Amino acid sequence: MSNFPWLTALVVLPLVGAAALWLLPAGARSRSRTVALGFALAEVLLVVAAFTAFDTADAATHQLLETAPWIPALGVSWALGVDGVGLALIAMSVVLVPLVVLAAWREQGSTDEPTDRLRHYLALVLLLEAFIVLVFAARDVFLFYVVFEAMLIPVYFMIGAFGGAQRRYAAVKFLLYSLAGGLIMLVGVIALYLQGPGGPEGFLIENLVGVELDPTTEKWIFLSFFLAFAIKAPMFPVHTWLPDAAQQAPAGTSTLLVGVLDKVGTFGMLTLCLPLFPEASRWAAPVIIVLAVVSILYGALLAIGQKDMMRLVAYTSVSHFGFMVLGIFAFTSTSIAGSSFYMVNHGLSTGALFLLVGFLAARRGSQQIVDFGGLQKVVPVLAGLFLVVGLSALSLPGLSTFVSEFLVIVGTFARHPAAAIVATLGVVLAAVYVLWLYQRVFTGPVRPELAGMSDVWARERWVIGPLVALMLVLGFVPGPALDLVRPPAQESVSQLGIDDVAPTTTTAGTEGSDQ
Repeated sequence: MSNFPWLTALVVLPLVGAAALWLLPAGARSRSRTVALGFALAEVLLVVAAFTAFDTADAATHQLLETAPWIPALGVSWALGVDGVGLALIAMSVVLVPLVVLAAWREQGSTDEPTDRLRHYLALVLLLEAFIVLVFAARDVFLFYVVFEAMLIPVYFMIGAFGGAQRRYAAVKFLLYSLAGGLIMLVGVIALYLQGPGGPEGFLIENLVGVELDPTTEKWIFLSFFLAFAIKAPMFPVHTWLPDAAQQAPAGTSTLLVGVLDKVGTFGMLTLCLPLFPEASRWAAPVIIVLAVVSILYGALLAIGQKDMMRLVAYTSVSHFGFMVLGIFAFTSTSIAGSSFYMVNHGLSTGALFLLVGFLAARRGSQQIVDFGGLQKVVPVLAGLFLVVGLSALSLPGLSTFVSEFLVIVGTFARHPAAAIVATLGVVLAAVYVLWLYQRVFTGPVRPELAGMSDVWARERWVIGPLVALMLVLGFVPGPALDLVRPPAQESVSQLGIDDVAPTTTTAGTEGSDQ
């Protein structure tokens, strides 16, 4: 089955699932749950099968390739393919979707409310899954841009129609920020095409890599792409849409928004900005590294001061994305591999954190930290799961996030020791906001109104259990995952035209200069 269109199948299957949900008759609430979960699990099986057709030993090369004319007159192709990073991100996304479906089992109202609400929400989840797979697999710049913008549609409705009291404000703010970045990126896409070879496959990334650009033109096009990706990432100072969106969105939506969609920003920086604009990437790197370090510290400090748990988790992600951007623009294979692995691990840990906060909020009817206290005596299993996931978010050794964050820091230190040292303060601040949150919510005397709170149900254990298991497996046995992301990282450094720098103090000051 070497010629089987794995990636197209991964796109089409959730689209079929979304259509099936919308075609279900009204009143089929329980059936909509089963249909959505069935398609989500089938997608997991399909991505496992796709792994069998992927040669891990050649992870730097794009595989599972598919190319067909789409709009030949404009040079646009249906071109799909993944290297190790793209496949890892698709796998992480596909694993999260059935867990989000399970989490939404009772999230969208009680059984006496309109049945269409849950059905429409689950259909939007599957529609979004199709777009997620497509954006991580797109090898045509115009196709990437179209999906980059199309993803906004389901997310807008998932926030605006199913979120909290200020959901419309949060949805519109998210949409305006994303559209602004996307429209600026569109100018860059058109300019890049005009500078390229043209023809019926003029937007293919492999045809655009290596195109000679005027230095000034390259810088402007790079900035148009980078700004769109920085908004999506989200990166200081264009991150302000995220806390509002995360606070108002359902927990499952926040999981996909922050755990998956925002990775499109860092993924775009790595797979488009670096290979297409190597000179401009090197030119902009010093400023971007400063902004990344600011994001790390700013996000962590703001997280410490939050009163709403969803906003707190959102600000921790601003800090974590700072590490990812720092690793990418440090330009060492170690830091880039760490950043790529961080994208996967952040999706697991932060996704689990959002889901756990959602479980707490559903029981209490509030996301405010002040409304909780002493819960470890009432819900010990939930408290234990929250502690493990929180420790993963602060990069405790033995859990998967530690490996990726360590690689980012030591890889960055090899070329930019000052930035790495300052960024390490983010690790200390992470311990403060995670442990202080746990202390305020779970320790101390039990609030009387919380004494009867129920512990995690079987369905909720199936939601969080797989994520905790993956954190432990990737924490103790990260080798197979690193085999996927390390070769593409080495290829990225090669495309930049600079020497790689080993993560040792002896070479940081001598061999770390650009050649």
